[in-house]
Parts: sequence; C-alpha cells; structure tokens
Amino acid sequence: MKFVLASNNIKKLKEMREILSELGLEVISQAEAGVNIEVEETGSTFEENAVLKATAVMEATGLPAVADDSGLMVDALGGEPGIYSARYGGEECKTDAERIEFLLRNMEDTDNRSASFVSMIACVFPDGRRIVTKGECTGLILKEPRGSGGFGYDPVFYLPEFGVTMAEMSAEEKNKISHRAKALNNLKEELKRIYTI
Repeated sequence: MKFVLASNNIKKLKEMREILSELGLEVISQAEAGVNIEVEETGSTFEENAVLKATAVMEATGLPAVADDSGLMVDALGGEPGIYSARYGGEECKTDAERIEFLLRNMEDTDNRSASFVSMIACVFPDGRRIVTKGECTGLILKEPRGSGGFGYDPVFYLPEFGVTMAEMSAEEKNKISHRAKALNNLKEELKRIYTI
C-alpha cells in the first residue's frame, strides 16, 4: 500500500519511511506522486492544518496521504508562536536566528520558561477514513541559544531530563524523543490496526 507524504521535505520523508516501512507500507513524496501542491494553512489549530494538507494531497493523487503540522507553544506567551512558529515575527524575521531573537525579546520579562513542541499528524484515506495523532515534547526556553544542530527553535529548547538543548542532540537522539517522532509512532500504532506486515 502506498501513502503520499503531503510535503517534499526530505527529512520528514526519511523519518516517515523508516517508521511506516515496519508495517510494510511504502511512503512516497508529492513529487514522486506527480503533484506539487502548496496548501494554504488556513486552520486555527495544528490538527486543522494537518488535515487540510493531507486532504488536498489525497484528493490530487487518489492515494492515502499523510501530513503534519507542528510548532512551539510557550506557556508565558499564551501558546505563541503556535501555528505561526515558522512565520513568527512576520516579515521582520526571515531566519531561524531572527525568530529566536524575537521570541527571547518577548520573554524578557518572565521567569516562566516552560514550553512544548507539538506535532499533529493527519492520515486521510480516499474512502473518507481519517486518523489524527499527536506528539508532544516538553522543555524550557533558555535565555540564549546553545548548540548548532537541528533547526527552528532547537537551540533555545532545553530538555531538563537530558541536560541539553535539542540543538545539542544528534539527529538520531532527537528523532527518538521529538514531538514528530512521538506523533509518528502513535500513527504507526493506529495503522497497525488496519494493516499487517
């Protein structure tokens, strides 16, 4: 059975393939499916955006489609940047470093540093079935970046139980504990009920 990832992100594709291949499922990119869709994320939640993307790709390909939407939620900022994580700070913040700087400026007056990375993954089937899973990784926002790995907010996202930021972990370590890895593993468990190897 083929599934289409509603993205052309090579890292996401590799991670998805590794996890779902255990079930004997093949995951292909949008490009491999012969479509190139940029879905406007008009939802007000991670779940709505993931479902929007998966549905659009499923309708374009006729194959089951998988999409994720994820971001950083900071408690002291009422859940910001949330679904706007990749666009936080607007036109003034074009790079990860600028978005991190904007985030830290917004947190200057607070001692509450708790935050979580959240990932919602939607799998939409041509027959109308839908699976949505969630993964979450909790931590603290540091006052300055540490580490050179990862991307996005990883350099300021500190994991107390490991004593490092996500940017100080190897990709292999991060993929075991990340919000996306947790959501993907939850998806795998749900798909196990439908498919066997």
